Amino acid sequence: MSHFKTTLTNDSNFNKIDYNNLGFGKYFSDHIYISEYKNGEWSRGEIKAYEPMLVEPGMCTLHYGQTIFEGLKAYRDFSNGGVNIFRPDMNAARMASSAERVCIPPFPEKQFVEACSELVKIDAKFIPEKEGQSLYVRPVCYGDGNFLGVHQSDTYKFIIMTSPVASYYEAGLKPVDILVSHEFARTVEGGLGMAKTAANYAASLLAGQKAKEKGFAQVLWLDGIHRKFIDEVGAMNIMFVIDDVLITPPLDSGTILPGITRDTVLQLAMEMNMEVEEKRLTIDDIIRASKRKTLQEVFGTGTAAIVSPVGLLNYKGQEIIINKKEIGPIASKFYDIITGLQHGNIDDTFGWNLHLEQKVTNSVLV
Repeated sequence: MSHFKTTLTNDSNFNKIDYNNLGFGKYFSDHIYISEYKNGEWSRGEIKAYEPMLVEPGMCTLHYGQTIFEGLKAYRDFSNGGVNIFRPDMNAARMASSAERVCIPPFPEKQFVEACSELVKIDAKFIPEKEGQSLYVRPVCYGDGNFLGVHQSDTYKFIIMTSPVASYYEAGLKPVDILVSHEFARTVEGGLGMAKTAANYAASLLAGQKAKEKGFAQVLWLDGIHRKFIDEVGAMNIMFVIDDVLITPPLDSGTILPGITRDTVLQLAMEMNMEVEEKRLTIDDIIRASKRKTLQEVFGTGTAAIVSPVGLLNYKGQEIIINKKEIGPIASKFYDIITGLQHGNIDDTFGWNLHLEQKVTNSVLV
């Protein structure tokens, strides 16, 4: 019995999906959860069929971008049966933080987790059966007031949709080449960098397009003022292993998204007694470490890719080759541990998984 009013679809998308060629974000499951904010409070919400939605031409978010979103995943639990949703409480908290930054009433965190769980249960047959694949869960919240004028909306919609996905990068764990951007800036201190809001991603599109035209998978952003301090990659936080120390930029500048996978890696590193530092690094620091041969590994962390090794950084035409463009042992270890936790192959001593006890049979949660 669902905790929410539920209307099931009569026209499933399940047989329209090519599970041998999933890609990322190409397919959508059968249902969505939707809640509305009116008269100062969020509704309990309901689950209904995924279908096109009507919007007013004057809907404020189309004009002023008052929208935030999240990304989390549900996995088959291969050891215990059922399904694991990885750290949904952190996504709920981060979405509330993003909401505050763009004047959206925070969605109740307990209801966020409940709604994600119920939607995953209903569409669990869409969770891919292969290790490393998952059901991507995308909550999004936006102002839906119908007006022209630069001010926050009085009404909002909160939606959760799901999508069966494979690896974010087609190359999987093969190290990617990344272009260090010195021409464009994504955000600045005091801006929106710490919020998961659409404007951050719109600001990254042109640089990302130019990078891909040159054969690079992503852009590594430098700070928007000095263009020398390392912030993050377009779709990931970034980590460096220099002289056996795991180093990542700190969050205190407000220009970096507080990644859930970033936090996961840092906690695991400390558990493994690795030396960890959160400190500001310049691109010159990375170049010097490369020349001194103390730059051992570089990898990105994020929900979509989990851990993505970097084989090459290109800065103003200068190429920095990392670990002979091969995945390093530290990135590989983190990937194995995190995916092992997510799929139930490693005991979850941290309590990170929200485990749904129901058994998965023939791609259906029963």
